[in-house]
Amino acid sequence: MSLPHAILTALLERPSSGLELTRRFDRSIGYFWSATHQQIYRELGKLESDGLIRALPSEQPVRGQKKSYEVLPAGRAELARWTAAAQDPKPLRDTLLLRLRASAVVGTAGLEADLRRHLELHRQQLAEYEEIERRDFPPDKDSAQDRIQHLVLRAGIDLETFWTGWLTHALEEVGRLPR
Repeated sequence: MSLPHAILTALLERPSSGLELTRRFDRSIGYFWSATHQQIYRELGKLESDGLIRALPSEQPVRGQKKSYEVLPAGRAELARWTAAAQDPKPLRDTLLLRLRASAVVGTAGLEADLRRHLELHRQQLAEYEEIERRDFPPDKDSAQDRIQHLVLRAGIDLETFWTGWLTHALEEVGRLPR
């Protein structure tokens, strides 16, 4: 049920068309909650039919014109209800870790190269997050909204820092295994 809440969040930050919303997802929310463009458009329709958002009136209705959406009071109330509700952490499901476990019983062929590839991908993601932090969160940007958004980014930075450290350690361990 989180995709509708991600969309409500993005629309409360700034009313947007479906296309603008998918682009914003690709540049921000999509870092931690991914969705295809089709999923976003489908959810926009559901949110509108449920009375949580509405299409903004258009000055000149034209067939095929993009609609911009805004959140209605019921949508804000739903998002507030959802953020206040308790939710248990989700268990980690990571294919790399499962493959690593399987390699203990079938052999490590190809594992080292893939660990190196993962390490490089995590280093790239870490560098991207650190650049976003430098660009978007200077020390004087200190509103409550900025601080909370920065916390989300810090979670990404901390996770990528963990993965780069863990993968470095894993490569050292795999490198010491008998061939």
